[in-house]
Amino acid sequence: IFFRTAKREYVIIDAPGHVEFVVNMITGAAQADAAVLIVDASEGIQEQTKRHAYILSMLGIKHVIVVVNKIDLVDYSEEKYNAIAAELTTFLFGINIYNVTSVPISSTNGDNITERSKNTKWFKGKTFIELVDSIPETTDASDQFTVFPVQDVYNINNQCKNKRISVGKIEAGSMSKGQRICVLPSQEQAHIKSIEKYHENKIQAENGECIGIMTDKPLFIERGNVICSENHKLKTVSAFKASLFWMNPSSATIGDKLTLRCTTQEVGCNLSKIFKKINSSTLEKIENDLSCLNKLEVGEIEIKTKKPIIISTISGIQSLARFVLLLNDVIVACGIIVK
Repeated sequence: IFFRTAKREYVIIDAPGHVEFVVNMITGAAQADAAVLIVDASEGIQEQTKRHAYILSMLGIKHVIVVVNKIDLVDYSEEKYNAIAAELTTFLFGINIYNVTSVPISSTNGDNITERSKNTKWFKGKTFIELVDSIPETTDASDQFTVFPVQDVYNINNQCKNKRISVGKIEAGSMSKGQRICVLPSQEQAHIKSIEKYHENKIQAENGECIGIMTDKPLFIERGNVICSENHKLKTVSAFKASLFWMNPSSATIGDKLTLRCTTQEVGCNLSKIFKKINSSTLEKIENDLSCLNKLEVGEIEIKTKKPIIISTISGIQSLARFVLLLNDVIVACGIIVK
């Protein structure tokens, strides 16, 4: 859903709450800069509310608006709203989400969505739209170096000239004509000869743009490579520690052979160690068997890959710190790299 306020334009990605749609929720949240966590005032905080909050934390979402909806069904109760907002805010603080605001609304009646409601005179905070407008602009801490995962490579014969164009999305930094680049994992280097974009003649491209590039000398570049600037700080590894959210009905056991996808990289891997397990809804530590991960459990785990991959931690390049695991081409888990 697209909408615009007086301040800026937004896209809302609707991510259903039911446990059957966890994969959809993760797909949506992974593309978001902030999250709106909706609680039914008449039902209170549910198990799935806390599970979603935990996943938001895992994905590196730092700004959450808690919306207590259907406040009209509890007679606009200040006490009910305060209890829900306080409990959920405390939970969010416990999973390292500190930019938390909240608002009581009635989506049916429009209370506190775009205008302050006379039915909640006790509420002195901002309306929902005011809270959305107060979300800080996204800043990329990695602007100092370029990160460009290669989506595909096209060989184009045009006017007797053969062009080899590497295409993808700039995940961090920027790219410019003449810039010296490094291709990982091969470590080959070259300069950008041209930046290709349909019907555009570009000499510079910014973070978030989907483009193609040509290099000034032949390089072996393929899908899954990561092109970056000379001063990059990326790691090429074959083992790492991660927080993993397991979604498959069948348990994951140590030694299981899986497929890992991180940006455009895809590689075989196995679960080599489980350090601890957590209930994703209560945050309680699970003390029993550390040889497996069951559905909806979160594990601190170690993964070993069949060949080296290029990664970051969640405090660095988020797209290179988020990954999914597949079993027989079905997504069974999502995770973030922590070390």
